[in-house]
Amino acid sequence: MRNDVRDYKRLIKFVRPHIWVLFFAFLSMLLYSVLNGVSPTAAMIPTVDKLVSGSQIAIPVQSKTPLFITNIIDKVNNLPSSRLVFLLLVGALIFFFLRNTFDFIQIYLMNDVSERVVRDIKNAIYEKLLSLSMYFYSKNPTAKLMSRITYDAAIIKDSISTTFLDVILRPLEIVSYLTVAVFVVYFFGISMKFIVTSLVLFPCILLPAVMISSRLRKITTRSQEKMGDINTILFEIITGIRIVKAFSMQDYERDKFKRENHIFYKLAMKAVKRVNIISPINEFTSVIYLVIVAYLAYKEIVAGTLSWGSFIGFLSPILLMIKPVKRLSKTYASIQQALAAATRIFNILDTKEQIDEKKDAVEISAISRSITLKNVWFKYDNQYVLEDISFEAKKGEIIAIVGPSGAGKTTLVNLIPRFYDPSMGSIHIDGIDLRDIKLKSLRDQIGVVTQDMLLFNDTVLANIAYGSRNFSMDDVVKAAKVANAHNFIMKMPEQYNTVIGERGFRVSGGEKQRIAIARAIFKNPPILIFDEATSQLDTESEKSVQEAIDRLLEGRTVFVIAHRLSTIKHAFKIIVLDRGRILDMGSHKELMEKDGLYKKLYDMQFRDAY
Repeated sequence: MRNDVRDYKRLIKFVRPHIWVLFFAFLSMLLYSVLNGVSPTAAMIPTVDKLVSGSQIAIPVQSKTPLFITNIIDKVNNLPSSRLVFLLLVGALIFFFLRNTFDFIQIYLMNDVSERVVRDIKNAIYEKLLSLSMYFYSKNPTAKLMSRITYDAAIIKDSISTTFLDVILRPLEIVSYLTVAVFVVYFFGISMKFIVTSLVLFPCILLPAVMISSRLRKITTRSQEKMGDINTILFEIITGIRIVKAFSMQDYERDKFKRENHIFYKLAMKAVKRVNIISPINEFTSVIYLVIVAYLAYKEIVAGTLSWGSFIGFLSPILLMIKPVKRLSKTYASIQQALAAATRIFNILDTKEQIDEKKDAVEISAISRSITLKNVWFKYDNQYVLEDISFEAKKGEIIAIVGPSGAGKTTLVNLIPRFYDPSMGSIHIDGIDLRDIKLKSLRDQIGVVTQDMLLFNDTVLANIAYGSRNFSMDDVVKAAKVANAHNFIMKMPEQYNTVIGERGFRVSGGEKQRIAIARAIFKNPPILIFDEATSQLDTESEKSVQEAIDRLLEGRTVFVIAHRLSTIKHAFKIIVLDRGRILDMGSHKELMEKDGLYKKLYDMQFRDAY
């Protein structure tokens, strides 16, 4: 219960910036509730005795009716029936116009608040996702994170627009109706036992919701987790459809999706059953209440201590009060569903940023001496993938990192832009620990080209100039030419303004790599990281791009991971990794003379090439 209150308070904090919209919504709710409460008495008491039975409106002798009410009743008694009907109809038109106007305004404004809040929540999640480290993403599937900003946010939106509205409006309606009922009881001399009976029996309508909702929240949590699993399957299938078709795995994937989707269906139906069972239970409880009240009223009317008009004046607001009471019982269940979604969202927002920036972090302009790794260890969970790594890369040097698959090559270069921090040891640029440098300042100095080329669903121009707001077209074209990409770009339908599709779907693998290389070249950083950057290029393109890269590397500090060892023979230093450790280090000539792992890998590639 304490966690529920805490999460709901946090949810309310997102409402505070829009308090003025909420204020006018509340005002509209109040006016709407007052009109709803007044309408039964205004419509029923003047008409039942006068129009239906033709008799004068009688005021019980023992009643405490105020003078202004007595004067109104006297005027109604003296009015001709036709005149009274006319006034009632005109009054009804005005009344319903005002009531429906305020109803529309409060619904519109509450939806406006809910849209604003969900917008802010999505922005907060998105901003948090941008700040989290790569370690977080290695532990959380992309599709499940996407469901937080779509599925869970949608549940919260419904909670604010309807549930939050009910939390405010329904109690106002109950108070309004109850006030009218007490007014009738007091001023028309009706026995207080009717009010006492109402106050005793009405809480019973809320009881089923309280009992069911705790279980409902657990089911909702499981449903949201299962929706994340379904989104993961969808994401994998859509992005990997070529592999699915190539291996004829459509039937297997279809069955897997059906299985997960059926589990979600079962959970959804459990939630539906618990939410909707509340209504018939409430209905039955309401009938029990009405039977008791009707029996008490019948005895009073037969005894002559209660008139039909007065009783209907009391019963009308009570009958109307049943609806908001029932809505409140459902609202409690909806709140539990919203809190389940809010908890999952807050889990992301509360995730500690593993790559944090110190308050006194410094800025750097460019590398002037070297990048040094000192006794660096790194582990995923409890398993070390890098052990005791130490070396120095001086300004302008090309450092090649080679080794078998799984040796830790990519993990090593990911430490340089602080995608991860070492578990032990340190990395320095010009003697400054990376953890003492502002992240933006550090990453502005580094260009990265990876084997998994990520291009955005935007134009070629936007992809190459990504990260730069002020640029010239000449610089973009120059970068594309250096990367050997200009010629095929000019053959595209709209050349540099061609949209290349999601993840660069409309261009080939080699073309994607050349655009990504052009992006790094355009950034023109003093430090470059090439992680299998030419792995998807054909021999001719690779040679052309390699020559361009060689020209680009002059004066820069470069880290290269290459699957083709022939392309790194010119590196100043080659680091040989195996199982997270440095086995050897030296130039191509030195390593070939040692007859170690590097020579074996090189000879194997040379033999395979011929």
